[in-house]
Amino acid sequence: QVQLVESGGGLVQAGDSLRLSCAASGRTFSSYAMGWFRQAPGKEREFLAAISWSVSRTAYADSVKGRFTISRDNAKNSVYLQMNSLKPEDTGVYYCAASNVLAPTPRLYNYWGQGTQVTVSA
Repeated sequence: QVQLVESGGGLVQAGDSLRLSCAASGRTFSSYAMGWFRQAPGKEREFLAAISWSVSRTAYADSVKGRFTISRDNAKNSVYLQMNSLKPEDTGVYYCAASNVLAPTPRLYNYWGQGTQVTVSA
């Protein structure tokens, strides 16, 4: 069992940066791949980035490649999403999630946080 809590969201202007954090509880955190997803009002949940348990592999959606960076610190049971050059279309609720596989598909993730709101003004 893994419990996830996101933090770091807020209201920023276009071009700004934010760093989201996801704190995990549970002794098996380091065995899971971790992902970040986003959901905008009226839209489906969208994959953003994922990182393997060993930190050796990462994956990104084309929409955020080059702007967002996912990282994790297994010693701190945490995963992060550094977001640079934010755009108004990045607005949404951001979720971290844990999976047994490194994948972009939400249904493959077993555990989810409650989400943190990110709003980017033009």
